[in-house]
Amino acid sequence: MNTVNTLEATTEVCLSGFHALSDPLRMNVIERLRTQEMCVCDLCDELAVSQSKLSFHLRVLKDAGLVKARPQGRWTYYSLDLAQFTALEQYLADYRRHSPIIPTRLHEEAE
Repeated sequence: MNTVNTLEATTEVCLSGFHALSDPLRMNVIERLRTQEMCVCDLCDELAVSQSKLSFHLRVLKDAGLVKARPQGRWTYYSLDLAQFTALEQYLADYRRHSPIIPTRLHEEAE
């Protein structure tokens, strides 16, 4: 895989991840899964949402690689997929390391 394809793949992964994190309900799901695996029924109860609504949001999180699902009996248990969070964190860290940050005031004075 060449550098351009790698960059495009990384960009797609990050776009998917950041999109998934842009919804308040999905962020609430992430917060609840931070410390423990949870059954979809418990997530529905804690978040006061229907299973159909939550299933949509869980699919977005799963498709983005932020959560993983483990079926057990008639329920599915969800947990965080920390590898994807690490990838998003690395993406942002690369900006901090490799991008010059010019304070707005200095930029305005130069004009």
